[in-house]
Amino acid sequence: MLKEIKKDASARMDKSVAALQQELTKLRTGRAHTSLLDHITVEYYGSQVPLNQVSNVNVEDPRTLTVAPWEKGMVQVIERAIQNSDLGLNPATAGTVIRVPLPPLTEERRKDMIRLVRQEAEGARVAVRNIRRDALSDAKELLKEKMIGEDDERRAQDEIQGITNKHIEAIDKILAEKESELMEI
Repeated sequence: MLKEIKKDASARMDKSVAALQQELTKLRTGRAHTSLLDHITVEYYGSQVPLNQVSNVNVEDPRTLTVAPWEKGMVQVIERAIQNSDLGLNPATAGTVIRVPLPPLTEERRKDMIRLVRQEAEGARVAVRNIRRDALSDAKELLKEKMIGEDDERRAQDEIQGITNKHIEAIDKILAEKESELMEI
């Protein structure tokens, strides 16, 4: 029983860390990165499709992304989708290739982004702690029902805390990497 509780808690914490990483890839840093446009969807034959399923997205240079649609008719649709995204980008079309220049971040904008990154990281830490709380209450429940002894419950608490610490360290590492990436000029 305790193995399943620990395994479930660890898997859920892994998902929280992965969700944080996914959320942080959407945040624009000073460098061009193809994952910046991953969350943008476009209308394609009546359904919403991710941008990378209707075009090639590449990094041309450190400050420019290129989007090459597979169909010529998709150029305007993709350009409009990028403009309407919450990224504040202004794509420029050159024939069938869309260039997306990334403007340099101002110091004030960098600080706002760092504040946002820290909020996301704190949200992930809270999610991990909530999972820990659930796992500990499940272990206490087993103790109440006399399915495990007090020693087993105490050992489970220590192991669950160890799993929690490992995941919080991973969150802190991701946060530090993103902050240093944002402060690069």
